[in-house]
Amino acid sequence: MLKQVTSAFAAGGALAKHIAGFNARDAQLQMAQAVADVIEHPGALVVEAGTGTGKTYAYLVPALLSGKKVVLSTGTKNLQEQLYFRDLPKVVKALASPLQLALLKGRSNYLCLFRLDQHYNHVPLQDEQLIQDLSLIKKWSAETQSGDIGELTYIAEDSKALPYVTSTTDNCLGKDCPVYEDCHLLKARKKAQAADLVVVNHHLFFADLALKDTGFGELLPQMDVIIFDEAHQLPDIASDYFG
Repeated sequence: MLKQVTSAFAAGGALAKHIAGFNARDAQLQMAQAVADVIEHPGALVVEAGTGTGKTYAYLVPALLSGKKVVLSTGTKNLQEQLYFRDLPKVVKALASPLQLALLKGRSNYLCLFRLDQHYNHVPLQDEQLIQDLSLIKKWSAETQSGDIGELTYIAEDSKALPYVTSTTDNCLGKDCPVYEDCHLLKARKKAQAADLVVVNHHLFFADLALKDTGFGELLPQMDVIIFDEAHQLPDIASDYFG
């Protein structure tokens, strides 16, 4: 794999051919080679590199070329989306990678169809903005494939409507839900289970670890490689779940 990684980053390699403005950088190649080496000979690697090194491509290329199951965990949902929707597609296309990819977020990021119908038909509060947002969400629910609340860019992040159209572990009906088969959260988790590379965030990763620790089910599939971007946040987040 080391030869493949080195070739991909070369001046006339796959990245330079397919990604506009790509320039080979020694520090980026060194990082990519180190990542490839630790994937092939399992261990732990901590990398610190300055702005402009191109760290994202330096771990994505060896991850995609490894042929192994990979969990990629980021510090924030914004970075998670940037990776999945912007950076990953570019690298996948450049490498002509056949791998199955998935984006998985926490439960509160997915539309609950049952709760939407419940509260759209019986508005919980006579609030004009709430009613307007519920109407917009209802319209979007017929168009979305993923049910990812992040698609609702035209609704405020703190909209009063969102808690009424998403579920919690306490109010989710599970298999008793009348629209269980159409559940967006269930579909996202199934896709993640089947994927070769799953993009998550640190909170979801440690929530999954904590769940496994109790002996109950798990959200993430068994993976061969775990990559943490913005790993400096891990001690605080891990302490929240295991402290």
